[in-house]
Amino acid sequence: MKILTSLKTHIVAFAVVVGLAATGVVYAQLEGGDRGVAPLASTGDFEVFGVEVDTTGKNANEARKKGWEEAQRKAWKMLYARTQGGETSGLPDSTLNNIVSAIVIEQEQIGPTRYIATLGVMFDRARTGQILGVSGRRLRSPPLLVLPVMWSGGSPQVFENRTEWQKAWARFRSGNSAIDYVRPYGSGSESLILTAGQAQRSDRRWWRTVLDQFSAADVIIPIVRMEREYPGGPVTAHFSARYGPDNKYIGSFSLKTKSPDGIPAMLDQAIVRLDTIYTNALSRGVLKADESLIIEDPIDLEALEKEIEAELAAEGYGADGGAVSAGTSGNGDTANISVPTGAVINVSVQFDTPDVGAVSRGEAAVRSVPGVSSVSTSSLALGGVSVMQVTYSGDLANLAAALRSRGWQVQQGAGVLRISRGGGANSSTSGPNPGSGE
Repeated sequence: MKILTSLKTHIVAFAVVVGLAATGVVYAQLEGGDRGVAPLASTGDFEVFGVEVDTTGKNANEARKKGWEEAQRKAWKMLYARTQGGETSGLPDSTLNNIVSAIVIEQEQIGPTRYIATLGVMFDRARTGQILGVSGRRLRSPPLLVLPVMWSGGSPQVFENRTEWQKAWARFRSGNSAIDYVRPYGSGSESLILTAGQAQRSDRRWWRTVLDQFSAADVIIPIVRMEREYPGGPVTAHFSARYGPDNKYIGSFSLKTKSPDGIPAMLDQAIVRLDTIYTNALSRGVLKADESLIIEDPIDLEALEKEIEAELAAEGYGADGGAVSAGTSGNGDTANISVPTGAVINVSVQFDTPDVGAVSRGEAAVRSVPGVSSVSTSSLALGGVSVMQVTYSGDLANLAAALRSRGWQVQQGAGVLRISRGGGANSSTSGPNPGSGE
């Protein structure tokens, strides 16, 4: 008996340890750092990079100042040649100081009287556009979510680890691109939602929920496959440009570097070429938002007919258009139909989403309530409590009553409802406080 008791104790202890370990894994998966690099801010300025300077002065500060002024002059000539296709005599330093918005240090060496550097110069688009005779404003693509998939060692990765591919997209300066890139970097729950497997999913409602989290209209999927000849040896990378929830192919190419040290530069070069591929696809009309991602609320014909009959009855007409006495329906019985009326309100509705199916089921249930004109999930938390934004014609109390009549348990707060299924205490009280509006 003592042996059995001891064995049970050890089994329970082992189960507790395994449970804690599993919890730790999930926590590490969500909270672990080093998932990605935050992208550089994308501005609409004209950008010129790779400007090399070598200047001297009485001291280090004077040499550096001369270097920055020389960089502005060189960058202006490079920008003019790029946009106008010719040469220019240059602009006075006072004018350049007014149109240059920033100096970016790519690499620099500072000596007592000498300054050697590679710099980037950013010109304000509005002011510079007036001088160049081009518009300061330009059309760009809709916001496109970037899902950078990297194949290395036989497995695909996005944000599971910090990859060189994601780093390259983070440092890419997209201000001059016609593509409006939305570049996540795996923070919070992004690493759970944006995976390589997501690129193979075609469910439009799930994609629409994901894209709404990043305020994007569609998705582009730049893919790289790395092949190493031997450790420390040449590396060949195969790149392909894809887009949309169906992972459609646009173009591809390959690059090679002599050693792993050249991988970052190779990836930077590849992104510039991919940007050109996407830009050309945009101009040809190939890269455009997928119309199937525009999810329209389905029309419930039966509910529409009932609503029309109720309106006719309220105006003194029967279902066939004949006049009837006020307060009666077409068959002579007293009408007892409640039609939502009143001002349109926007309500935040919190609901449990243990899995992906719970999202669509919750939206469909709320959408079926008369008076609800639109429903969209604004905050997704799989395994927790998500939030949908509901547009309703009427007041909050009527919406709560309508949901209760459909079997939901409802808690009401200030402009917020918390709904749940089931009769347990946990189901009606778990999750954020509805009064908080979270």
